[in-house]
Amino acid sequence: MDFLKNLIPREYQEKISETCLNKNCLIVLPTGLGKTLIALMVTIERMKKFPGKKVLFLAPTKPLAEQHLIYFKKNLPELFGSLELFTGAVSAPKRKKIWDTGDIIFSTPQCIANDLKKKLYDLTEVCLLVEDEAHRCVKNYDYNFVSKVFQKESENPRIIGMTASPGSDFNKIKEICKNLSIEEVELRTRESPDVKKYLQELEFEKKVVELEKEFIEIRNILKRIFDEYTDELKIKNFLFGPINKFSLIELQRKIGVQISRNLSHPSSYFAISLVSQAIKLSHAIDLLETQTLESFQKYLKKLLAEGEARKSKGVTRLVNRDDFRLAYNKTSFLLEKGEEHPKVKEIIRAVRDEK
Repeated sequence: MDFLKNLIPREYQEKISETCLNKNCLIVLPTGLGKTLIALMVTIERMKKFPGKKVLFLAPTKPLAEQHLIYFKKNLPELFGSLELFTGAVSAPKRKKIWDTGDIIFSTPQCIANDLKKKLYDLTEVCLLVEDEAHRCVKNYDYNFVSKVFQKESENPRIIGMTASPGSDFNKIKEICKNLSIEEVELRTRESPDVKKYLQELEFEKKVVELEKEFIEIRNILKRIFDEYTDELKIKNFLFGPINKFSLIELQRKIGVQISRNLSHPSSYFAISLVSQAIKLSHAIDLLETQTLESFQKYLKKLLAEGEARKSKGVTRLVNRDDFRLAYNKTSFLLEKGEEHPKVKEIIRAVRDEK
C-alpha cells in the first residue's frame, strides 16, 4: 500500500480495511493482531480520496492516544501530513490553532467533546472518525456525543470502531453498532482461518509461585477472621459441608429469600451479615493470593471507606477490628517498601530472561 513504511499488511487486515473503506465498520480483533494498522491503512486511503480533509482518532486515555500517534508517526512518511495530540493541558486557543493546521488528530473523547460543546471548532472537515476501545461507547457519553456530532456535521463521514472485547452480550454489541451507526462487523478470533495461518502455536508452561512470608502473615490474619465468622455460622446451624465463596454466596441467597418471605429465624439477620463479611474476606484473600498488592490494598481501602460511611453495621464492625487494621497496615508497609506480589516479580524475571 502507498505511503506505508516498513509494514506489509496481512491478508485479513487488507480484507477488513476494504470493508472499512466502504461501510462504517466495527473491528473485533484480539489484542496484538493489528487493529491499529488497519486504522492506518484506512486513514491513508480516506485522505487520498479526500485531500485536505482530517482524520480524528479517539482513544479512552491520553497514554493510549499518544501510543497511536507514535505508531502512525513511525509508519508514515514525514511529509504525509501533520499529526497532532490533543490534551486538556493545552489551552483552548492553542487547540483551535492546532485543529486548523492538523491533518490527523489523536485525542480522548472528553477533550474533543468539551471543545465541540464550546463550539471551538466543528467536524465538517473530518472524513474519518476512529474510536478505539469501542465497547466503551456503551457507557461513555463523550464517545457517543462526538460520534453523533460527526455524523451530523461531516461532509464525508466514515466511522471505524475497534475493540478486542465487545462482550458476549448480543444487546451490548447491538448498542455499540447503533451508537456508531455501524453497518458491518468484521470479527476475527485467533482460530479464524485467515488469522490462524499467521500465528505460532502458543506454548504454556505452568510455574507455581509461593507467597512470601509477609504475604502469608497477612493472609493468616484474614483467614482467622474468616474462620471466626464461618465457625459462628456453623454453631448457629446455618452452614454445613465444605466452605468456599460459592457455598457462602448460595447461603446468602437462601437466607435473603427466607427474610423476604418472612420465613426467617430471628437470628437470620445476624447470619446474613456474617455471610456477607465472610464473602468479602474470601474475596480479599483471593486478591492477595492472585493479584497485585496494589489491587489488594485498593479493595481493603474500599471496605474501610464503606465502614467509615457506616453503609452497613457488618462492614463497620469488620474494619474496626484491630486484626483487620493490622492486615491493612502491613499491606501499606509492604507497598511503601516497594514490595510486589512474587508472581509479578517472576513475570518480570521471565521477560528479562527472554531478551
